[in-house]
Amino acid sequence: MPAAYASFGLAPAMRAGGVLANGDCQVHRDFVDFIVNGRPLLFQLADLDAVSPLASDIPPAIFTAHVRRLLLEAEAPLLDGRYVIYGCPECEGLGCGAVTAVIERGGDGGDDYVWRDFAWQTSAHADLPLNGYHGIGPFRFRGAEYRAQLGRLLNGERPGGGRRRVLLIGARVALLAKLAAALRTIGVGAEIAADAAGVPAEELRTYGAVAFGRAVEERVRAAVRAAFEGAGADVAYVDCLVPVVPLLVARIEGALDRTPAGQRRLTRLEVTGDAVVAEVASACRVRLTAYRLGRLHRTRVHAVLDQVLEPGEHRFPLPAKARHVVARTPDSVTVAAPRP
Repeated sequence: MPAAYASFGLAPAMRAGGVLANGDCQVHRDFVDFIVNGRPLLFQLADLDAVSPLASDIPPAIFTAHVRRLLLEAEAPLLDGRYVIYGCPECEGLGCGAVTAVIERGGDGGDDYVWRDFAWQTSAHADLPLNGYHGIGPFRFRGAEYRAQLGRLLNGERPGGGRRRVLLIGARVALLAKLAAALRTIGVGAEIAADAAGVPAEELRTYGAVAFGRAVEERVRAAVRAAFEGAGADVAYVDCLVPVVPLLVARIEGALDRTPAGQRRLTRLEVTGDAVVAEVASACRVRLTAYRLGRLHRTRVHAVLDQVLEPGEHRFPLPAKARHVVARTPDSVTVAAPRP
């Protein structure tokens, strides 16, 4: 019996970058995710840290080749007609593991496309009995809808891949220089300036966020906002109130994330008293890290949680005096702080 029809769509998604608690850096990746029956397909792979082959930072020729493969206009890259659906966000190599599936045309001379036999694959052959995703698929997509969605990408329309640049405004050059270096390490462009005066409108429109240092006066902030509004640039504004670089990086990453709320797994993060409350819409890995400034303004880092959470609300105690919390899922980064 053929699989029931499923809707097919595309939406912008991201793998959040950042400076982790142990000092490691996680590279930011923007990509196009597959929306099946109204939900990101990646959400069905609970704790998987991966991106689709349709990433915004790959060369146009390779991006187009990936799209044509999904349209079955080019040969499958793997044996047995298998295609990479999600791969490693750091290297995209099969050796790190990838979610693959068979993509084929529907039988009986129809116009459908079918994705089936999803598996976790680390070598040339997929072991379906051992590593198959038995609860996912098969999905049957109507040909007209499938080709229309992917055809948008061939016409130069790429969901995602937004403005990955940040303008840092402030006088504390030492802190801003560290922040800029950290952002560049994870793939986010960053420039430092005292204000936005004299910057051409076309350049202002390349920024996705503006971060203000603590000492920036309100008149300067207002002038910067006016400059961006005059350029028609829709940017997010971040206040760098706590001089902790990993925390500021996380806040900027969160500000740059324009993923629709309905496509986020972490739906709420809140510090209440001596606890942090996290709410997730679907099962996923969540890492909670708390930060505070100790004596002599030294940064203290506390690993609160690193585990797969089931859908619903979860509450966790915070270490003493630690009130700024960063939550990371495979697709987002969120920062919570105590209410004033």
